[in-house]
Amino acid sequence: MPANTKTIGLVVLLVTAALRAQEPALPPGLGGQSPEPALPSGLGQQPQQPQQPSTAEPSLPPGLETAPAAAAPAADLAADDWWRQLGVRGFLDLRAGSRLQHDPYERTASLGEARLRLEAEHQAVGLTFAAKGDFVLDTLESSWTPELERGAGWFDLRTGCVAATPLPWLDFKFGRQVLTWGTGDLLFVNDMFPKDWVSFFVGRDDEYLKAPSDALRLGLFTDLANVDLVLTPRFDPDRYVRGERLSFYDPSLGRQAGRDAAQPPIVPDDWFADGELALRVHKNLDAVELAAYAYVGRWKSPAGFDPVAGRATFPRLDVYGASARGQLAGGITNLELGYYESRQDAGGADPFVDNSQFRVLAGYERDLPELADSLTVGAQYYLEAMLQHDDYLRTLPAGMPARDELRHVVTLRVSKLLLDQRLRLSLFGYFSPSDHDAYLRPNASYTIDDRWTVSAGANVFVGERDTTFFGQFDRDSNVFIAVRCSF
Repeated sequence: MPANTKTIGLVVLLVTAALRAQEPALPPGLGGQSPEPALPSGLGQQPQQPQQPSTAEPSLPPGLETAPAAAAPAADLAADDWWRQLGVRGFLDLRAGSRLQHDPYERTASLGEARLRLEAEHQAVGLTFAAKGDFVLDTLESSWTPELERGAGWFDLRTGCVAATPLPWLDFKFGRQVLTWGTGDLLFVNDMFPKDWVSFFVGRDDEYLKAPSDALRLGLFTDLANVDLVLTPRFDPDRYVRGERLSFYDPSLGRQAGRDAAQPPIVPDDWFADGELALRVHKNLDAVELAAYAYVGRWKSPAGFDPVAGRATFPRLDVYGASARGQLAGGITNLELGYYESRQDAGGADPFVDNSQFRVLAGYERDLPELADSLTVGAQYYLEAMLQHDDYLRTLPAGMPARDELRHVVTLRVSKLLLDQRLRLSLFGYFSPSDHDAYLRPNASYTIDDRWTVSAGANVFVGERDTTFFGQFDRDSNVFIAVRCSF
């Protein structure tokens, strides 16, 4: 049976079952209140007090937040709400997608899955236990055996950790958790925690761009500054494009490749010897959020190549950076810097290891009520500068496409709320004037009631050359639809 037919049948069956489990809808006007529009990052939040420790993670960048479940009135806790009575909440998410053009290396279907999210939290003896996992029925997976590192198979563990505040100035969280810091909006400089680029490019919810880490996070709170220390005992790479679902440019083959040439890289997995350490020191100073960062580990996506084994590698990497974010001219502005020291190619003369880099990110976001109600616009500029570029060109193997010394990227986000704030329209675009490529993410989401949400969107890649970052995915452009029932 074709994947599309199985996906449609699966969606009909699961939606029918979910509808039978629901109470009759309330008459118009008696439902829950429409959600208020989210403020831009940094607005409406009280400055952090050093002397008040918290086990909460740093706020996610715009677009990656998971909306909290609204508290239900006692009258709503009927027999079919036994999940809530047990302290379990979650959602059922059904998604289907298709490519916009033929790709000889991949299936026509880009997405076809059902996800049942279950999450719970329990407090006892001064500890907080949290668990969050997805039961996945993915019609495009070749194997349903769980692979927790890749998020593949019938189960994906998103969170499984314990947290506590043993001292007034110290808290910790240990186990599987989603971590993030930095100031960028879907751009990252000092956030060296794993990303799931496959989920991002095929149309899963933005939450899934952040992959979980198996780590120990310590938070120290002082009058001088606050400190976050994250120890990952074993290397956690990105969930990067490998060819199973998205085609990409393979420099070793000199062409785009997909399922025909999927070759697993060499992933370091020795405990502690291949561990990672991330440090953030941050403080609010006159309503400006200041932070300094350090990271010791490896490139999160393959940035090297072993010519003997013929496989990609993850060379060692150190990152040092800083950021600032605050209010400016009625909006929020941010600036972030990062120095990427490629430890296995300090001189830039190894053609099989990426050179060191310097990265800059500047952004601005604000509401524009003078143009339209509930309209938010944000823009960013990103610069990636390769160091020792002359040495890179001198040692580049014959026939290998050369990368530019400077790579520029500009992003634009526009979002608008309509129909009593039930309909959200958004467009996020990446444009690279140096690579002559772009990536567009239009999306529309409509909240039917407190439980049901429908959405549709697209991932559109364009580029003049197959060798640029977004241009290599030009055959992966896709559209998708989604239905979500929260409980």
